[in-house]
Amino acid sequence: MKFENSTYSSTLKYYKLEMPFGNFYFCEELIISELHAGLHVDWSKIEILVKEIIDFYGKDAKLGFISNRVNSYSIDPHNWIKVEQYNLIKSCAIVYYNHMMYMNATLEKRFSKIKIHPCLSLDEAMDWILDLEEVN
Repeated sequence: MKFENSTYSSTLKYYKLEMPFGNFYFCEELIISELHAGLHVDWSKIEILVKEIIDFYGKDAKLGFISNRVNSYSIDPHNWIKVEQYNLIKSCAIVYYNHMMYMNATLEKRFSKIKIHPCLSLDEAMDWILDLEEVN
């Protein structure tokens, strides 16, 4: 389920950032990403997003991140190592919609020191992120 079709879009205050590679919803304590189908997420895309995050939240923000994978795309799991240097993302929930997405989330989890939790739904991801002390 896309964020804008969920009950959360009417209950959370958010800013929608539309980028050429996906949509990002900046909420008070978390970011929800929904990337476009068929693309490869490389470091250049993440750098652009990190700049937007810092401009919006500031460099000292402590955020949860939900990767709502409603579309299929590829990502280099090594990117998590580079993201960690900014110390903005404290925990990440990856919503997967099929077995291949689950396998990718499991692989990404191995490359990251950031807490990553695979989830079966956006509801599960929101509950998990909002219950964490690191982002509250």
